[in-house]
Amino acid sequence: MRQPSLRARRVAAVSVSLVVAAGAAACGPKDNDAKASGGDSTPHKGGTLTVLNSEAQTDFDPARLYTSGGGNVPSLVFRTLTTRNRENGAAGAKVVPDLATDTGRPSKDATVWTYTLKKGLKYEDGTPITSADIKYGIERSFAPELSGGAPYLRDWLVGAAGYQGPYKDKKGLSAIETPDSRTIVFHLDKPEGEFPYLATQTQFTPVPKSKDTGTKYEEHPLSSGPYKVVENENDGEHLLLERNTYWSSATDPERKAYPDKVDVRSGLDSSVINQRLAASQGADAAAVTTDTNLGPAELAKVTGDRELAARVGTGHFGYTNYLAFNPTVKPFDNAKVRQAISYAIDRSSVVNAAGGSALAEPATTYLPNQKSFGYTPYDLFPAGKTGNAAKAKELLKEAGYKNGLTVTLTHSNSKDFETSPEIATAVQDALKKAGITVKLQGLEDNDYRDKIHSVKTEPGLFLAHWGADWPSGGPFLAPIFDGRQIVKDGANFNTGLLNDKSVNAEIDAINKLTDLDAAAKRWGALDKKIGEQALTVPLFHPVYKRLVGKDIKNVVISDWTGVLDISQAAVK
Repeated sequence: MRQPSLRARRVAAVSVSLVVAAGAAACGPKDNDAKASGGDSTPHKGGTLTVLNSEAQTDFDPARLYTSGGGNVPSLVFRTLTTRNRENGAAGAKVVPDLATDTGRPSKDATVWTYTLKKGLKYEDGTPITSADIKYGIERSFAPELSGGAPYLRDWLVGAAGYQGPYKDKKGLSAIETPDSRTIVFHLDKPEGEFPYLATQTQFTPVPKSKDTGTKYEEHPLSSGPYKVVENENDGEHLLLERNTYWSSATDPERKAYPDKVDVRSGLDSSVINQRLAASQGADAAAVTTDTNLGPAELAKVTGDRELAARVGTGHFGYTNYLAFNPTVKPFDNAKVRQAISYAIDRSSVVNAAGGSALAEPATTYLPNQKSFGYTPYDLFPAGKTGNAAKAKELLKEAGYKNGLTVTLTHSNSKDFETSPEIATAVQDALKKAGITVKLQGLEDNDYRDKIHSVKTEPGLFLAHWGADWPSGGPFLAPIFDGRQIVKDGANFNTGLLNDKSVNAEIDAINKLTDLDAAAKRWGALDKKIGEQALTVPLFHPVYKRLVGKDIKNVVISDWTGVLDISQAAVK
């Protein structure tokens, strides 16, 4: 998984992009919709929904998108075998059928997954959607010229590691079988109980081979969802979507598709987006954003205005900001030094540096505090709200540093309220009270990412963050703590370089479970076990606060994405 910014999620995204954080239900129709509508709060069909975004929806090809749950804008055009449940809060963290009749039927050992397509599925041109189209859509995502999507299929499918896509290898993937037009079977090289989550990724979008135009397909991908692309300008900077008349709500209970058109305009400054949403003049009255948060100053202004406050949606996404240790670098090879820093952290000051309690929640667990992840409360090195300097000094003395020590903290210079100078300074101030002098090393964002993601250059202490590809402990813990995922000559995300056989074995054991509730409990227990090694210091989970236009109805924000689901929004 990639580490996303607040705007993006290996969430990607949320189009991860990512993209894009706690278990409480998000604001929805019951608590802010009637106020925002100023009258009839019942959503109706019709009108144009405007989307004002900072980042363009580039590479609008299902093979190239890195999304979670099918993404937000992409999910209007691309349907997948499964999708996220389109409900508020924790209920929205569940996986449900989309093109398929169920979330998949596993073999006894979860190495074979079988799906049956619903009857009556059609593309925007009226032709039927077949299982062969889904197989081909997946195969083309392996083509080097269409890279960018999630890497799981290459890792999970039998014999797929070296496959180069259908343009170079017309034989296709033997690991995917289509015995008839409505059945598709996947053969995996190891048990994967969370395959239904993976099947929400846009790589599972059907693409008819006869309509594939390679790298130009993004200009007019064939729609399987409620909307079709009628304009794509400047590689997704402006997208205009109109109704797909062959889409049927009878086969798709998840997407409400209220508006007649969706007009996506990107490349805008975040402050301009929030100003336009606040003013709600003209078309902006029926506008939303899928990638722009309210900042601390903007939130303070909005909070003081009852009408604007009623139009703020609150969301949480599976995302953790943390302090990372490289235990191969002194003095962090000493567990007591790592524990001392854990005790010294002042989470109140860190939360304030991240924008305040409305935009960040203190974290003592690596897993986000949501049930779907298997969240198990623990605080192994209790620092209280403002840090436990006395305990930290005691541990430093035991570690041989009775007079304190000096360390370097690497961070990004980006003003992202995550790995930025504000957070680094808050950590610096807290550790000073414990006798630890922190020298700050600020790097430009690209240099920072290159440095922390290379085993050869990874610093001893740095700010990091991680977001989940789907709401489960698996894509959260495995990339960071599975020793077999350490990459020595590429982008490495196992920051603590942990290669613990018992941890690796438990990851494998949990992956075999198809009972996702049972798996969640095991992920939570594993989180605590790993936490005992003090390889990270969880700092905070972000909270998303986003404005909507005054005419927007049916605001739905799930714990899967943490942001408004535009497939549910209405403008009339």
